[in-house]
Amino acid sequence: MSNVSQKERATQDRVVALLTDEHKLGFQYLGDWTHRPDNRNIEEALLSKWLEKQGHNDSVISKAIHQLKQAAALGENRKLYDLNKDVYGLLRYGVKVTPATGDKKQTVHLIDWKKPENNDFAVAEEVSIKGQLKKRPDVVLYINGIALAVLELKNSRSDISKGIYQNLQNQRADFIRNFFSTVQIVMAGNDSQGLRYGTIETPAKYYLNWKEENPDFDAKLHDRSQRYLSSSNCGLANNLLDCALLRLCNKQRFLEILHDFIVFDSGAKKLCRHNQYFGVKAAQQRVRDKQNGIIWHTQGSGKSLTMVWLAKWIRENITDARVLIITDRTELDEQIEKVFKGVNEEIYRTSSGADLLETLNNSNPWLVCSLVHKFGSGEGESLAEFLDQLQNKLPTNFSPKGNLYVFVDECHRTQSGKLHSAMTAILPDATFIGFTGTPLLKADKKRSVEVFGSYIHTYKFDEAVADGVVLDLRYEARDIDQYITSPKKVDQWFEAKTKGLSDMAVVQLKKKWGTMQQVLSSQSRLREIVDDIMMDMARERRLANGRGNAMLVCSSIYQACKVYEMFNQTDLKG
Repeated sequence: MSNVSQKERATQDRVVALLTDEHKLGFQYLGDWTHRPDNRNIEEALLSKWLEKQGHNDSVISKAIHQLKQAAALGENRKLYDLNKDVYGLLRYGVKVTPATGDKKQTVHLIDWKKPENNDFAVAEEVSIKGQLKKRPDVVLYINGIALAVLELKNSRSDISKGIYQNLQNQRADFIRNFFSTVQIVMAGNDSQGLRYGTIETPAKYYLNWKEENPDFDAKLHDRSQRYLSSSNCGLANNLLDCALLRLCNKQRFLEILHDFIVFDSGAKKLCRHNQYFGVKAAQQRVRDKQNGIIWHTQGSGKSLTMVWLAKWIRENITDARVLIITDRTELDEQIEKVFKGVNEEIYRTSSGADLLETLNNSNPWLVCSLVHKFGSGEGESLAEFLDQLQNKLPTNFSPKGNLYVFVDECHRTQSGKLHSAMTAILPDATFIGFTGTPLLKADKKRSVEVFGSYIHTYKFDEAVADGVVLDLRYEARDIDQYITSPKKVDQWFEAKTKGLSDMAVVQLKKKWGTMQQVLSSQSRLREIVDDIMMDMARERRLANGRGNAMLVCSSIYQACKVYEMFNQTDLKG
């Protein structure tokens, strides 16, 4: 046996010991299944035994398992995504079974989501699976006999990407794709880099790194096993891998992630990042307490899916819950509609101010999106006059129905002025959750907190860069040389226009004029800027090879439009 395999074997032995230690994670050990025949992702004997303990008879158990196996079975033209989605539906919501002819259907739950300890958590290693080509995942986690997680392990000198690639290879049609029809979390790890996790068909670059943000959770792990403390970065275990497994495979959290933080999004299955998980968890408590607040997650960190997971949780845990999502731009309104429909959530997009009020005055639908401008225009009126007129326009016996939660997207923009006041006046009992990812000026920050309350959760730009979620932003200021064709005539014009002013006023005006000359959005200046940028697009490696992004910041919308027109006359058109 080579040194590499010996090191991986030592890592695997330690990981299995961690998973099965009753003082740590408490999984039951099923054994080394290298030579065990007919290993499957649904171990019928284990699942039948658990369902029997839940009080189901043999007939019901047989029918429930048959439906699960049908959903998980490969068929003609059935993709892994579709198989996994069907299985997940049965796992999360239960299997509808008719015990006997004439009986009412009953729901058979394959997992007890509310009581984690009531489930049978187990682990097997070297699980040999027969596919077109035989494969053997290192570690498989089962709940009630259903394979829900796979872990590939590498030694500390072998890059973790090799474990990720192995997972992806195993999901190919010519390997053991069918085994992954029940798998919800796919992991790879080693002792030097820790753990990366994704789900079925997650591209390698999107595998995630868990980062704990809950000191109370770590404290509980400390209390459970004082022997497991060390001086490592995480402070919980001998290395990063063990530390991540303690946090991610904790029974309660493991089930919570499976139940509340998975979506099937327009052909791609997605799991939460740590910032989304902790953002939603923090918001849940505010929701229960009917307290407003702000979720500040930097752009690119998955704010839309955070909204999805929070909205779904509200619907399932709050009586008569309704969610209204407010944006201030048509393209954002369209984007919100697309995101929710992409995860199979029906959302109603209001068509006018009257439609919005009518929708709020009815009990359905539960999920609505709207532009903030549909609360009224209010141009040229004082706030008091505007609100008074708004109240007069409300339908007779208007009373917003349901337990309303209002998500305000880009809340730093929609927070101020008459429209926000109209929103709060019409919905006095609603709970407002502001979402933003834009760096705020001090005045905006102060105003945001005054309107929405304190921060619920923050995930800032530098954190996202460190986590590899977004790319760093590199800013380069640059001067463009400009020339005046006739300085003498400019001086003559200036003297004519400043006759009668005091010497001090002339000096101050000249300073201001000099500054204006430099920043004026003249056609020639903008052309110089565009030509300079085009030079960079051909010269800078990350721009020339098409793998980098660049952002041009203009001083006004007008200037941005003019620059856009000029770029459309270059090779960058389209």
